[in-house]
Amino acid sequence: MTTKRELLPLTTGATLEITVVNPPPGSHSTTAVFCLHPWSWLGGCMDDPVIQSIVKLFARHDCYVVYFNSRGVGKSSGYPSFTGRQEGEDLQALVQQFLQKEPQINSVIIVGYSHGSLIATLHPALASVKMSYVLLSYPLSPRGFLTLFHSRVYSTALDNLLGQSCANVLIIHGERDNFTSRSKYDAWGTSLRKRSEGKASKLEVVSVAEADHFWRSSSARTTLKQTLENWLSTA
Repeated sequence: MTTKRELLPLTTGATLEITVVNPPPGSHSTTAVFCLHPWSWLGGCMDDPVIQSIVKLFARHDCYVVYFNSRGVGKSSGYPSFTGRQEGEDLQALVQQFLQKEPQINSVIIVGYSHGSLIATLHPALASVKMSYVLLSYPLSPRGFLTLFHSRVYSTALDNLLGQSCANVLIIHGERDNFTSRSKYDAWGTSLRKRSEGKASKLEVVSVAEADHFWRSSSARTTLKQTLENWLSTA
């Protein structure tokens, strides 16, 4: 397993600071994982401890793992947007450029944590590869504030994913989330399940009793890792 950090120019005009964890030689990996950090306006970056734990988990499974600083963070160029749309365009460009570099990839997993889970939903499902999405601590209640009141754009994007036959969506949230109540998450999960009934996409919603938004307790981190391990074995 090797790790490479670089500045990567994208077709969007942005240059992102990215790190690529390559699987061991001879592993013949065909899965690429892209990890998106929390909101940059509140200090979110690629070195976030939750993101790092997720990177290590997928790397142990011999996946290509790509994690990066969004525009305006660290050594990435430009400025963060308020709506998240430019970050969504950067994500699409990054995935496309990586697939061109590693044409053997047939499975893409996009993992978004907090604000990153909003940006993850802006990436459409691709017909050429299997697409899976992990939305961790999706900021349901503050979604409008975090996107300059473009909440409908993100709710529509998630609905569109659930309508795609090739999409596999895993939503994980804590019952002690600091920003969204358990009751609101429960009602949202029920609504998503109803809207996905009869569709070919796959949806799983997991609620973790001891977890807050930041996954600070060791028991919450352990449950998160176990949930991802179990999901990955069937994804």
